[in-house]
Amino acid sequence: MLEELYAFAKRPEYQIDANKSSIYRWGRLVQLLFISLALSVLLLTIAGVVQQIFDLDMGKHAVEDLFAQYSPMTIFFLAVIVAPILEELVFRAPLVYFKNKTSFPKIFYAFTILFGLVHISNFEWSTQVIFFAPLLVAPQICAGFILGFIRIKFGLFWSIILHGLYNLILLAPVLIVTILKIDIK
Repeated sequence: MLEELYAFAKRPEYQIDANKSSIYRWGRLVQLLFISLALSVLLLTIAGVVQQIFDLDMGKHAVEDLFAQYSPMTIFFLAVIVAPILEELVFRAPLVYFKNKTSFPKIFYAFTILFGLVHISNFEWSTQVIFFAPLLVAPQICAGFILGFIRIKFGLFWSIILHGLYNLILLAPVLIVTILKIDIK
């Protein structure tokens, strides 16, 4: 799978995977989910180390405001259902319009980077946040790349499912702590 992702990264092409087997597709989805989560954890760790080394203050994360304003069920609905559908419709659905264009690789990466950069809104605006934006949104850019890959290979439905599962796994610990009212301070 990693070799296939690497080859795709070098030259993205709009090429649908001919294997329609559900078992095959779900297996690939699970592999891509683990790869995207592993990359995100790695990149978040690197960002955390950089923040510690340079004593950076990135301010409050938007998730804190979400939990202050909404119930865990509302947050679950927004993050695991609404956001994946809307974001995949905006950032991955339009790729089909460029599938036969020589500019497809550029368009693919433009959508991937825009997807990542939109997530800078999760942070409070500051000079440090703007300066370190590429590092802060690197997990979303990597996830966006993988979401684009599965969208092209299997279709939009699969990128929505992968996106929802990705968000669920990242959000689950916070939801569990909130629902069970566990004090982690």
